[in-house]
Amino acid sequence: MFGTYNNDDVKILLKDITGLVKPLAASEREPLIQSGVHYSEMLPLEYEPTEAYMAIYRLALERYSKITADAVGAAAEQIWAEKGENTVLVSLARAGTPVGILIKRYIDSRHNVNIPHYTISIIRGRGIDKNAVDYILSRHRPENLQFVDGWTGKGAIKNVLTEALCDYPHISGDLAVLSDAAYAAEKCGTHEDFLIASSCLNSTVSGLLSRTFLRSDIIGENDFHGAAFYGELADRDVTYQFIDRIVQDFDLNKDFIVKNNAEPFAGLREAEDIQEHFGIRSINFVKPGIGETTRVLLRRIPWKILVYSLNDEENLGHIYQLAREKGVEVVEYPLRFYRSCGLIRDLSDI
Repeated sequence: MFGTYNNDDVKILLKDITGLVKPLAASEREPLIQSGVHYSEMLPLEYEPTEAYMAIYRLALERYSKITADAVGAAAEQIWAEKGENTVLVSLARAGTPVGILIKRYIDSRHNVNIPHYTISIIRGRGIDKNAVDYILSRHRPENLQFVDGWTGKGAIKNVLTEALCDYPHISGDLAVLSDAAYAAEKCGTHEDFLIASSCLNSTVSGLLSRTFLRSDIIGENDFHGAAFYGELADRDVTYQFIDRIVQDFDLNKDFIVKNNAEPFAGLREAEDIQEHFGIRSINFVKPGIGETTRVLLRRIPWKILVYSLNDEENLGHIYQLAREKGVEVVEYPLRFYRSCGLIRDLSDI
């Protein structure tokens, strides 16, 4: 185990690559990514939040704690109804890990069952960590596994998961998330595109772990995918501040109903419409949803931020703050399923 997660909350199936890979700034990574180097072969230099940004994060945590807690409860109850006490949570690192912990804690609180929880790597274009899956299957029955992530953007990771599990016909590719604005997950807390406060930050709300890493000179064929531990950020670690705040708002007596009013993968079709409207070369440059917009501003080179309303400070305050800090244009656009969408700058246009 490495990172700052408690052993009782999650078993981390990742290789510790701390000190083996030099993190790169977005200005260095983006040209490499757009020239064909896979994003998983590099680690991003993490954005250091300003005090103004952290103030917005703390406000967002308070404002959205209740809706986040209810989304956890709704997702957890769907999982429990299907798998019960045999449930084995498998969260997709990194954004899925705190969500998996919250679902585990909710089930323990409401049903008094301490279910296993693992976190493993899945990488767009590279697939799932098969060594980690095999490790879990050596200890649990395949039908009991439930994959967990934070939210869906276009639903890309859901497609990666489905494709990766072709090699594991006895494992269901069902995915549980808190916010499924893409209408891509089988289980969700809500289809509303709401702010999950953990999406505002990087490692400091994720056990001080980096995003996952896969490069053959460091990750051997029998290794788990890798991640680095940013121990130097220990004084800024708010991982359990986030988790404990959401737990405070759990409603253990509520009956949850999730309304579905769109076709599957409706969000992807909206992203394709945005791509066509702006003449964007690759759908990979279109990142819809609050969580994905935040990632664009934190990790990539943004071109433009689309928002449903320029006056939505309540939901998008942290996005406005990041855009101001980075000098990125924010424009209104008639979004249907999302509150915001990040557009990555195509460096071939420069």
